Amino acid sequence: MLHITDELTIADWEMTESFIRSSGPGGQNVNKVSTAVELRFEAERSPNLPDPVKRRLKRLAGRRWTLDGAIVIRAEETRSQARNRELARERLADLIRAALVAPKRRIATRPTLGSQKRRLKAKTARGAVKSLRGKVEDED
Repeated sequence: MLHITDELTIADWEMTESFIRSSGPGGQNVNKVSTAVELRFEAERSPNLPDPVKRRLKRLAGRRWTLDGAIVIRAEETRSQARNRELARERLADLIRAALVAPKRRIATRPTLGSQKRRLKAKTARGAVKSLRGKVEDED
């Protein structure tokens, strides 16, 4: 059971964890101990998440979202399997918390009359400066 907020929890059946060997340097330990964790959360089939949250979650997950609607999170920072497991679960919880926050609707505003006049005045002044850059003609 993974607690996201006070109201939202993710059941264990929605997540599967597989332990794999970590990549990178580490000597003999890295070759024989499977400390990296690959956490797979079936987000598309989750009954706990409403549809708008699932859509935001898909956008936030990016490459971690699979074609069958699951989120795959890898954790291989530490040499401890238990710590990597905690890190993966924390990342998933943070991702879901970010998806729970609905973005604010943008309210369209109009520029003030004063700002419009200042903008046009600046454009006129700039145009005058540029027009004075032409070739100089002799008065002979």
